[in-house]
Amino acid sequence: MAKREALRELQSRLARRLQEAGTELPAASWLAVHSAGAGLIFPLQTAGEIFTAAGVLPVPHTQPWFLGVANLRGGLHGVVDLGGFLGLRPRRLAPDTLGDQARLLALNPGTGAHCALLVDRLSGLRNAAQLTRLPESEQARPAFAGGRYRDAQGQVWQEIDLAALAQQEQFLGIAG
Repeated sequence: MAKREALRELQSRLARRLQEAGTELPAASWLAVHSAGAGLIFPLQTAGEIFTAAGVLPVPHTQPWFLGVANLRGGLHGVVDLGGFLGLRPRRLAPDTLGDQARLLALNPGTGAHCALLVDRLSGLRNAAQLTRLPESEQARPAFAGGRYRDAQGQVWQEIDLAALAQQEQFLGIAG
């Protein structure tokens, strides 16, 4: 009899928690990376798989920030040096000079872009409770640049909307 009561109580608690979870707004969460010394965060819903930064084949006559192409899980993806694209890295990287911590972040297939971004290193996941949004600056920003945040250690993180980035005319224009 006691087991049946305990089971009923457990089911009631689970049903109550599921109902509460269904009414809560989902908390923002991001993938944090470093690229050319800058802290960047990407909404998890636009980020895709993460790969080692190996096997990038250069493509001639392209923009300095376009590193080449890579075969990622059987699909051909263009590889963009994110730090170079954002103007944070002045020189063109050679694919064979990438550091041990460098990673390729494929964009979510829902963005419509078969592209991967080269980042210098991953910095884990962040959520809204860990970050404080900074006031908006009056400086002009590209459409893909979201808010700026600061964490408890004082690191500033710039949000990048990967879906908006994938639609930028400059991002799509890789010809050099």
